[in-house]
Amino acid sequence: MARDEDDQSLGHTNTYSGSLNTYGTVFMPPKTHHSAVAALPPRDVWEPIQGIRRRYDRQIHRWMPHVNVLYPFLPHAQFATVIPRLTVAVARVPVFQVTLRTFRWFTHRSGRCTIWLDPEPHDAFMRLHATLHEAFPAYDDQSRFAGGFTPHLSVGQVTRRELPHLLVTLQATWEAVRFDLTEVALIWREADGPFQVACHLPLGREHGEEAKVEL
Repeated sequence: MARDEDDQSLGHTNTYSGSLNTYGTVFMPPKTHHSAVAALPPRDVWEPIQGIRRRYDRQIHRWMPHVNVLYPFLPHAQFATVIPRLTVAVARVPVFQVTLRTFRWFTHRSGRCTIWLDPEPHDAFMRLHATLHEAFPAYDDQSRFAGGFTPHLSVGQVTRRELPHLLVTLQATWEAVRFDLTEVALIWREADGPFQVACHLPLGREHGEEAKVEL
């Protein structure tokens, strides 16, 4: 699976989809790679993931462990305008248990590879993505690859030569990580700084929770 590399180790282009306004001109929705809607594992399961990332992931100081759902997304200055719509959309998806069991990889045109953990169940992540994409159809970059949306949690970048041995080693020593995904996060960063959480968006409606805004 060949992809271009970017600051998340996945490809992106600047050919964003637009729509015609009432004057017949194309409206291009604002997008930035400084923000995303992402599923974050709870901090109490980070350590085995971060142990690998500290050795192999050049982006460990920029990204927390994450599975991007919508990326790129709206600029931070406009978050307040979309939090209500995000809250309603996320509430339509029930809480589900996630298992990080298997390592996979993407290959890039640069000749390097990104190793990632495959979050299960796949169907639950596809539903989460489809629900958010329905609410924000212009933010479809994660769906534009040949294989469509691929939920993944990146843990490192290596050369093609290094890949086979490292995959075997990681898989042989890895113990599956499990956690309940109870929320997604709206995250953002400034310039070259690390991503931070602006808002926690709870899945499901059974507890009647509202978004926890940290803007």
